[in-house]
Formats: sequence, C-alpha cells, structure tokens
Amino acid sequence: MHQFFDLASFAEQLLVHENYLVKIRDEMPLDKAALIGCGVTTGVGAVLNTAQVRAGETVAVLGCGGIGLNAIQAAAIAGAGRVIAIDRLASKLAMATVFGATDVVDASADDPVLAVRELTGGGVDHAFEAIGLKATAEAAFAMLGKGGTATVIGMVPFGQRLEIDATSLLSGKRLQGSNMGSNRFRIDMPRYVDCYLHGKLKLDELVSATMTLDDINDGFATLAAGEVARQLILFEH
Repeated sequence: MHQFFDLASFAEQLLVHENYLVKIRDEMPLDKAALIGCGVTTGVGAVLNTAQVRAGETVAVLGCGGIGLNAIQAAAIAGAGRVIAIDRLASKLAMATVFGATDVVDASADDPVLAVRELTGGGVDHAFEAIGLKATAEAAFAMLGKGGTATVIGMVPFGQRLEIDATSLLSGKRLQGSNMGSNRFRIDMPRYVDCYLHGKLKLDELVSATMTLDDINDGFATLAAGEVARQLILFEH
C-alpha cells in the first residue's frame, strides 16, 4: 500500500517524527480516536477552520461518505440554520439525518443545484464538495447564493480543470480548497477528543463495521459499493 504523507498503511506500529505526535486524554477509546486523524479532521475542519461557518448560515454538503458526514455534523455544531445533504444513495442520506442534516437531496432523482436553490430561495452560504469529481465541484459553486463560498474537500484527479461562471464572481462568490481541514493538529485533535467525550461529536455512529486485517479485501469490496461510512481494522494481540 502506497504511503500518504509518509505514514504507513495498515501497520500495527510505525515510526514517525515527533511533530506528528499529539497527546490525548487517557479515557479516549483508541478505536474512536483513530477516526479523528483523517476523516473527522478533514470534514469537521473544513467547516470550522477553512470555511468558518457561522450560526444561522445555510450549508450544502455534496457526498455523504465519511468526510461528508463529518462536514454535516460540524455544520450542525456550528449552528447552521439549514444543512442540506446530497447523495445518490438512500442509505447515505439516512445517515446524514443522524449527523444533523435538516434536508436531503437524492442526486440520482433530482438536479442537486436546482433542488438546493429551490430549498433555500436562491442558494446556500456554503457548499462543501466531499467526493472529488469535476462535476460535483462545479455544482458546489453553482448552488451558492450571493456572497457564498464553495469549499472543495474531495481529491479531484490531478490535472483536472474546473470551470465556473466567471460572472458569478461579481456577486462575491468564492471557490476554495481545504487540505485536511486546515487543521492545527495539536489544538484540534484534543478539541475533537473533548467534543466526543462530552457527547458533542458523533464517532460511534461513523463505524459501519469492524474487521481483522485478514478480512481487508472484503472491506475494500464493501467500500467500493459505497454503502458504508467508516470501517475499522482491529488488531488482535
């Protein structure tokens, strides 16, 4: 498995630089802490750090996988007045309501841009793309209201170019990216741990299944089907 950010994949132990380390509370379950390091930090951080969603603002999230669900719950935590979840799978939309979505849009049946504009009377203050596709990144920008911001979280393929309506920029609309939730790791990780232990951050609900390393190929097959949020590999000792 190729390393990402110089971190090993599916290893029981790894050697890292001290700058990669952060102390967390002893009572934090490590299986739930493992979720924070990427998916939670990326989705929650994009909302709270990158876009800085404020109370009362309207939010749309395209893609209700592990990243999108965390963006949804962060918008709810921030006090967004409306949180619209967009996906093509009914199971993912059902999960989105658990994480704080006030409205859902089935992108397999409706045009998400038109649906969001109709729901909000013109467009949202913030749109978050959590899939990594050219079409959904452009849709995120297209569903903005005046002065809105589209934040691309998903990893759009290298070299892919996005096209937007340039005249929309005259109404103050913005398109930006977010890398791992613009995290301040030694500040944000303990903060998210505290939020979980105080019942404000949903982590248990993210775990769709657990498995041993021997079952990892089955896990990849389930992941490809798109029906799960997060799967955990548990190492037995």
